[in-house]
Amino acid sequence: MLAHSTQDFPLVVIADPDLLEQRAIELGSPIKINLLQNLEKCLIEQPGLLNVMPVKLNDAAVCGELNANNSQYVLQTLKLAVNLCQSGQCGALVTGPVHKGIINDANIHFTGHTEFLADLTQSYPVMMLATKVLRVALATTHLPLLKVAEAITQEKLIMVVNILHHDLRCLFNIEQPKIYVSGLNPHAGENGHLGKEELEIITPALDILREKGIDVIGPLSADTIFVPEILDDADVILTMYHDQGLPVLKYSGFGEAVNITLGLPIIRTSVDHGTALPLAGTGKIKINSLLLALKSANEMMMHRQNTEMI
Repeated sequence: MLAHSTQDFPLVVIADPDLLEQRAIELGSPIKINLLQNLEKCLIEQPGLLNVMPVKLNDAAVCGELNANNSQYVLQTLKLAVNLCQSGQCGALVTGPVHKGIINDANIHFTGHTEFLADLTQSYPVMMLATKVLRVALATTHLPLLKVAEAITQEKLIMVVNILHHDLRCLFNIEQPKIYVSGLNPHAGENGHLGKEELEIITPALDILREKGIDVIGPLSADTIFVPEILDDADVILTMYHDQGLPVLKYSGFGEAVNITLGLPIIRTSVDHGTALPLAGTGKIKINSLLLALKSANEMMMHRQNTEMI
């Protein structure tokens, strides 16, 4: 979480301070915790210093082991972070990975950060991952493949593209975003011979968007939409479902990408990977994606502030 300051953006960690101290001792990395009840005493980042807004674990945590009794703890940290952002006390939310399965094992319906944050903020989310050279957004997020086709409607596509267009302008300073859109079916449906979604849903939606002045191209076959000629021209590739677009992005830059939730009233970025439980407590984790998530959140805050001043 990045707390707003007129001079800098100090970090605020929302977690159990005892857990942080325990892990620091185990890793041989001493830390000094500045315990916060509010953000008035938040300090500018220094080596070894953590500003911590405390949320207590339900059970003692065992490094690398999942515990459903701590699922509510995870969600409480997210709720507090969202409240701080929505109240204007923090400028952005940067999340680490969570284990969806263990939260569901606690009898809590949870499909992912994206949907959870959208529900908290009563907004429509658009999931986008980005590397230095590629942005991929999703028309649907965490759905079983069997449910994807029925979830793709003209109304949803129009909403997703409008959010992409708006947020790329306001948060990324792209004056006229160029949005390439994949089809759902192989070869974008082969003119209806491999599926009707392109003819009946996707193309009509894109036509409506073009009439509004949005630069949108497609639907194109997903097996060729990632060729260099298109990537050189596109500001973002919109694919129809999770595993249509993200395998390409993660192949090109896994560990060097950032996960961004567009469409929210707050800025939210995250890492591009999962929990990596076997590496917990080893000191061997790679932090490139987390650093990029922090950097991206800062840049998005600055772009939004500049847009609001115009």
